[in-house]
Amino acid sequence: MNSSSRKAGVYVAAEPYGWPYNGALRPDNTALIVIDMQIDFCGKGGYVDVMGYDLSLTQAPIEPIRRLLAVMRAQGFHIIHTREGHRPDLTDLFAAKRDRGNPSLRIGEEGPMGRLLVRGSAGHDIVPELAPVPGEVVLDKPGKGSFYATDLETILRARGIT
Repeated sequence: MNSSSRKAGVYVAAEPYGWPYNGALRPDNTALIVIDMQIDFCGKGGYVDVMGYDLSLTQAPIEPIRRLLAVMRAQGFHIIHTREGHRPDLTDLFAAKRDRGNPSLRIGEEGPMGRLLVRGSAGHDIVPELAPVPGEVVLDKPGKGSFYATDLETILRARGIT
């Protein structure tokens, strides 16, 4: 993929059209969204670890994201962090999600880092290497999609993020 400078921003040649569409990535119109880099997904004792999956796969992007965050913070870009997790009373957890697979523990049950994928538990926190700084938005969501059941669209529009 070739990149070139255009309109004081970054332009990436892509199909079906170059990205960003207008050719400008600036702090006033662009946000970095760091999605679900939580202990439950990336840390020892979290949901992914308890399910027996290889943590190296979810830990691999931590350092590249940390470096990108440093660059974008220094340039004044908007930063938004998302966290997937459920209400403590689990009223936003569908049975199909709770019961999928054959896990030893299910969402909402007590794990080494507190209740698995539950807001307020230690595992729900973003990994320390990528912790939000004051002024950065932290968006909690009940599923994988960052727009579903959240106010992400409102946040982006209010800040002029296009």
